[in-house]
Amino acid sequence: MSFYSYKNANPCSCPGIISGSALDGLQEKVCVQVKRVYDSCLQQEQLDNKEVVITSYAMVAGNNCGCSCNCGGVNDTETVAPTSAPVPPITFESCRSTTTEGTIRNLTVERLCDRPCFARVRCKVDVPIDILFVDSRCVEYIGKGVITIDRDVLLSVPDESIVPYCLESMVSAICVAGTYEGNNTFNLTVCVTVILKVLATVEILVPSYGFCSIPPCEEFAENVCDEFFSLPLFPPASLCNNDEVSISNAACNTGSCGCGCRR
Repeated sequence: MSFYSYKNANPCSCPGIISGSALDGLQEKVCVQVKRVYDSCLQQEQLDNKEVVITSYAMVAGNNCGCSCNCGGVNDTETVAPTSAPVPPITFESCRSTTTEGTIRNLTVERLCDRPCFARVRCKVDVPIDILFVDSRCVEYIGKGVITIDRDVLLSVPDESIVPYCLESMVSAICVAGTYEGNNTFNLTVCVTVILKVLATVEILVPSYGFCSIPPCEEFAENVCDEFFSLPLFPPASLCNNDEVSISNAACNTGSCGCGCRR
């Protein structure tokens, strides 16, 4: 079963919302190795007329113009090696990023004298994308391409140390429109999200509640009665059982509270 299943018999040793004092159950101080985020920033923008060249392509298995069954998106489409090249005219269908990890290149970090701890960070972030398109024979293809984003931002950068910091990017992109221009080039309108992070692998001392108690897996089954069986055996106490019910309640003035009990 899951950590968060109502069937879990030991929720105190599992992640979740803390009820009561957060100090209850603390057992020790633990040294953990983590990636610490010293600073990060997010930028979202719409890129118009972005030209992307596909470097390779594959055919979509068992699909054509008469059967658009790709419910899971571009990334979930099964592909096979192409048996022939796409035949023009080519029609753009959709595109989106293939991973959340962008590739940072041409990175420069310039510390600012007038703003201690801050630096001007300039780089190019490559966002890999899959482009879904169809040719004149109603054969669907997926092409691999890259969208390059220029970034020039201010970030808080830690001082020099034996363990160096690094920059990573988290990316997402989805196309809202596109056309094929020829020579394996698409003109796209893309919504892009880029998060830049200043990271370092560090060892941090944290309070611990002990090890997680891993619950056994719960096999999927159509147990339609489980939700009903999880209800309390007896009706819980309601306002109708308390003296706090306002006498101005019109329903109670008639002798019934409207919830199955009487006063």
